Amino acid sequence: MSGAAVAFLGFAAMLGLIMIRMPVGLAMWVVGTAGYVHFMGVGAFMQWIKTTPYHLFANFTLSVIPLFILMGAFAEKSGLSTLLFRAAAAVVGHRRGGLAMGVIGACTAFGAICGSSVATTATFGRAALPELDRYGYAGSLSTGTIAVGGTLGILIPPSVILVVYAISTDQNIAKLFMAALIPGLLAALSYCVVIALVVWRNPALAPLAPRMPRAERIAAIMKVWPAILIAITVVGGIYGGVFTPTEGASVGCIGMLVTGLAMRTLGWAEIKTSLIQTAETSAMIFAIILGAEIFNGFLVLSQVPNDIAAWMQASGLSPYKILVLMLVVYVILGALMDELAMILLTLPIFFPIIAALDFGMTPDETAIWFGILVLIVVGIGLTAPPIGLNVFVISALAKRVPIAETYRGVLPFLAADLIRLALVTVFPGICLMMVRWLS
Repeated sequence: MSGAAVAFLGFAAMLGLIMIRMPVGLAMWVVGTAGYVHFMGVGAFMQWIKTTPYHLFANFTLSVIPLFILMGAFAEKSGLSTLLFRAAAAVVGHRRGGLAMGVIGACTAFGAICGSSVATTATFGRAALPELDRYGYAGSLSTGTIAVGGTLGILIPPSVILVVYAISTDQNIAKLFMAALIPGLLAALSYCVVIALVVWRNPALAPLAPRMPRAERIAAIMKVWPAILIAITVVGGIYGGVFTPTEGASVGCIGMLVTGLAMRTLGWAEIKTSLIQTAETSAMIFAIILGAEIFNGFLVLSQVPNDIAAWMQASGLSPYKILVLMLVVYVILGALMDELAMILLTLPIFFPIIAALDFGMTPDETAIWFGILVLIVVGIGLTAPPIGLNVFVISALAKRVPIAETYRGVLPFLAADLIRLALVTVFPGICLMMVRWLS
């Protein structure tokens, strides 16, 4: 059996194991081990695996992942998400669709603290959904808005997915954070435009909410200034070179802890829960990283990455056509599997091909631009049928709203995502502007 056939069977087996609910990291580990043993034997695999985990995880940069997760956990457990939503709703909640726009604004601010899409979705599902229901918002608009708002958790820096991309491709984390800022803000703006258009077409989806008195609006806004200050300090400090991403994450953790204690919303029970949650999430991420390393070792032995690279180079396709093909593959895979696993599995195949193509930019700029494109596509996969992890998360919280209705709610936002993806593809300067300006 050829190497390509074995690799194809490996992919099919891995997806099958994931579909029967085996953890993603374990599925990659099992199939990767079987494939490696098939090509090299048990002895060679044991020699390889006894050193691979150490060299993989003995990387100081990886410490930024649990630190950013802990920062987000402190923010969630201290009730900051609810305060952010109330502050955003105080500003625009009286307009038609304003509460939904408030969700987007609050998700944008929370994304600068949390860095996780699923966590952002779950947090605002609990914080905003009752308010949207209370004011009579349609279920499709409420759940669809929260699902897509959650994707801002990976678009707005700092982003855990972007950190993993930077480590996997040996890129500068700070520069990737700079590049993600404008596309992330563009996403938030486009989502608000979509909400405005949807409620203009069908006003019954979003009844008008009463305008909050000025004193209450000011009070709601003032309650979130510590969190906004911390986010600006962390992201601005990284952009300005004041500290590294790891140091910035540490500053953010301490800042969130102090803020929660000062607000008296973060007690010992919440701190303990945050630490346990961080440990569990970090372990899950590192398990996927190790599983992907083993699976990619199997793919390298199958020669499939080299075969794909040779085929693309011999195809005569232009660099942009090859890029579009890759993005289509990402959209398909993003609707079928976990976003972190998808990135870790495909980068060893796709990134060397992208790095070898000429897009009229420096190699570093090409790598950064491609990373932002991948991030946008991952966001699409988090809400696109047939899986859309964020849709499942919000559906678990909004049991009265059928999942088909939530999918209908996210469709207009997906259209905006595709337009934004096309814009960043055609105009790389959208994401490279900040990098060129601050570097």
